[in-house]
Amino acid sequence: MTENEIATEAVDACFRVHSSLGPGLLESVYEAVLARELKKRCFSVQRQVPVAIEWEGEVFDEGFRADLIVQDKLIIELKAVETLARVHFRQLLTYLRLTDRRLGLLVNFNEAYIKNGIKRVVNGLDED
Repeated sequence: MTENEIATEAVDACFRVHSSLGPGLLESVYEAVLARELKKRCFSVQRQVPVAIEWEGEVFDEGFRADLIVQDKLIIELKAVETLARVHFRQLLTYLRLTDRRLGLLVNFNEAYIKNGIKRVVNGLDED
């Protein structure tokens, strides 16, 4: 599957989770439930994936942890905040660059309507 096909299914899974749970829970709850929903759809899902950073030839394991990586192609960064900030978009774009992935979804489950909380972030993805 392409990144866009995976993202389409992930967005649908986010709608399902949000319609069932609603806003107001901790990010970790949404992460666990969304991972389970995606696995039910036969996707490989990794949670809290450590990603190392290389600096001046030295590798640091303390880089960051990607919330969810789906099919080894799509990073999903989850939030449960009042409003997404620019730094959240930059954070996901940096994650995409460091892992050499092309598409990420920034999902804020604290929205009344989840459609307002899902944003695509691309890193060189051909949109054709």
